[in-house]
Amino acid sequence: MTITQLKYVLAVAEHKNFTKAAEKTFVTQPTLSMQIQKLEEELDILIFDRSKKPIALTEVGAKLVNQARNIVNESERIQDIVDQQKGFIGGEFKLGVIPTVMPTLLPMFLNNFIKKHPKVKLKIEELNTETIVEQLLDGHLDAAIAATPLENENIKERVLYYEPFVGYIPSTHRLSQKKKIDISDLDIDDMLLLEDGHCFRDGIINLCKTKKSYEEDHFQLESGSFETLIKLANEGLGMTLLPYLHTLDIKNSEKSNLHYFNEPSPAREVSLIFNKSELKMQIIDALHSTIAGVVKGAITFQNVQIISPLTKAKSD
Repeated sequence: MTITQLKYVLAVAEHKNFTKAAEKTFVTQPTLSMQIQKLEEELDILIFDRSKKPIALTEVGAKLVNQARNIVNESERIQDIVDQQKGFIGGEFKLGVIPTVMPTLLPMFLNNFIKKHPKVKLKIEELNTETIVEQLLDGHLDAAIAATPLENENIKERVLYYEPFVGYIPSTHRLSQKKKIDISDLDIDDMLLLEDGHCFRDGIINLCKTKKSYEEDHFQLESGSFETLIKLANEGLGMTLLPYLHTLDIKNSEKSNLHYFNEPSPAREVSLIFNKSELKMQIIDALHSTIAGVVKGAITFQNVQIISPLTKAKSD
């Protein structure tokens, strides 16, 4: 049994196809098939049921895959230990970022990080939280930036910053004359939301639920971008809430529509998250230091109330 064979098994288990798995592991399909067959003969079991389309794991194969994932992760830790001992910060690093953070945070830290750590080859992908969690657990991401807490025992979280919510309220809205707003002012029925799948949307729903319950059919206008929500609000179709960093790029002509909350301001917790196996911690530490340092000067709010992207709110 070899680490390479286990990697081939994991690839087939993921893609449910020998040809695609071979492409992803950069070997020929016959080579991959032969190595998996050798492993099956050595263990005297069938890992895959090849009669099914797509290929499926057998019962014992599913157990083997879970253990193989642990073994492969631990084998990679050996090189990680050596790199840390040498103080080496480099190599490929796969980072996932949620859509409501990507456009504002990335330009703030990326160039700075690349200059500080030129040997790190960052591969950054925009993904929703559910996909991020799956890929972290499967080993397809090294870390991610997401709204927390996630309350997943297999994922560790290191807070980067707390980002307040800011109301975007056009002059025709019922709240436009208020210099500062309260959570109790919010009405879910005139709130423009991001479409389903965004954790920022879930945070707003939780925020409004502290005032009253809601039904899904209350929502009639949803969008995949804050820019569209702003345009809809400008057309008199309601108000919306924005993450604070997004408001820094608002056009000067629209800044008068920004309304801050009375303290404690509702806010989201944004963290650098990673698998509990803690691989590539030297790069994770470098990322955390760079991002937290850059954002510290941009967000100066002291008194905030953290709104969970899950099902409850907490104070901080």
